[in-house]
Amino acid sequence: MITLFGLKTCDTCRKARQAAESEGESVRFVDVRDTPLSDADLGRFLAAFGNDLVNRKSATWRNLSETERERPPMALLRDHPALMKRPVIDGKVLTLGWNDEVRAQHLG
Repeated sequence: MITLFGLKTCDTCRKARQAAESEGESVRFVDVRDTPLSDADLGRFLAAFGNDLVNRKSATWRNLSETERERPPMALLRDHPALMKRPVIDGKVLTLGWNDEVRAQHLG
């Protein structure tokens, strides 16, 4: 079983979920807007991915003030869950994003 953290409206999250399910993998999907990340999970993700966890190319980021952007990643992601790069997949390993390499790590 893998746990996929993301947004239900995210195309990349949907692709990852569909690929995993089509390979017979059991997927627990957590929409980070509906179910905010625990401090433990957020801390674990930040420890693994550092500042790469914050999506600085998103519309959410562009709409933040300069003052908001200077806040620590933990506080930013707690207040703006859509800022998280996605998906974060917790399975055989902890990964960020979805590409052929990540697919092979979880499904290969």
